[in-house]
Amino acid sequence: MDGTVYEFERLPMATQRPVPAAARRAGGGPSGALVGVIRNPRSHRNKGHAPEMAERPDVITRTPRTREELARDLVEMAGMGIAMLAVDGGDGTVRDVLTCGASCFGENWPRMIVLPKGKTNALAVDLGLPNHWSLAEALDAARRGPGVERRPVVVNGAGANGGSLVGFFLGAGIFTTATNEGQVAHRYGAFNSFAVGLTAVSGILQGLFGTGSRGWRGITPIKLFLGEEAREVRHSQYGPPETRYAILVSTLNDFPLGIKPFGKQPDGLKYLLVDYPLRRVVALAPALLAGWEGALLGRLGVHRGHAQEAIFDVGDKFILDGEAFPAGRYRLTLGPKLNFVAP
Repeated sequence: MDGTVYEFERLPMATQRPVPAAARRAGGGPSGALVGVIRNPRSHRNKGHAPEMAERPDVITRTPRTREELARDLVEMAGMGIAMLAVDGGDGTVRDVLTCGASCFGENWPRMIVLPKGKTNALAVDLGLPNHWSLAEALDAARRGPGVERRPVVVNGAGANGGSLVGFFLGAGIFTTATNEGQVAHRYGAFNSFAVGLTAVSGILQGLFGTGSRGWRGITPIKLFLGEEAREVRHSQYGPPETRYAILVSTLNDFPLGIKPFGKQPDGLKYLLVDYPLRRVVALAPALLAGWEGALLGRLGVHRGHAQEAIFDVGDKFILDGEAFPAGRYRLTLGPKLNFVAP
């Protein structure tokens, strides 16, 4: 629904059996290897436009309306032996494709193409894609270069939250508020980096001058445990020890407007954890988002780091690539190595 963040009551469950590699036939057509296209007709820049290159026999286009249809379409494409899989939509569409495709592609995904047609396209920014990148341009780029490798974040729930998600950018606490504010910006015609900028400015002003303990100054029950030994990220002296102001986790390197929330962390599950909305911390937000690092940050309850796996415990909903999922305890791991076509 326009102007809102969709909220799930639980994580999706795998509904399809894996397609064994031996069962995937080598697909090809008159123009070369088969290309599968998953198109989201509700994505911002797809509305009112016809699918690209749908008339070509080597381009298989599907427009699923539900996640069940998406899972079936991906199983079909895996069985056809597609060489490339194009995701025609925004970050949420990429998340849904990776989540539904995990059971049929496993560790052996085709080459990936992202056509950035959504309201937010953070993955496209990280890949260095232009705002308007056509399927034809992507296929030309695929012939010219080897592409770039990225690994998504896998979110596994337990108990009532059983199931799994695969995406690239997870956040909770104030990030949930920021995501809702971003939807307001979308309603007024602000998208991509401009929407990020408007939301950041609004958040800084409200965090600096706001009062109370809700909204932009609210705190949330959040804990983060790192590595196989589940070592908890320490809490500073500021705020209740079981709560945090914000958490971000991602495997991406580059973000809209050039922001660097994780500083210079190496590859892996990078995280930013902020304990409490101290006005000194909020005032430092521009420098923090520009990648500034210093001993002062740790003393003020700002933590950065990376891990290969983590346990994420949250007492309120969290956001993964633009949509909300329920509170609970989740295991975060690195997903399969994916090769993305890039200019």
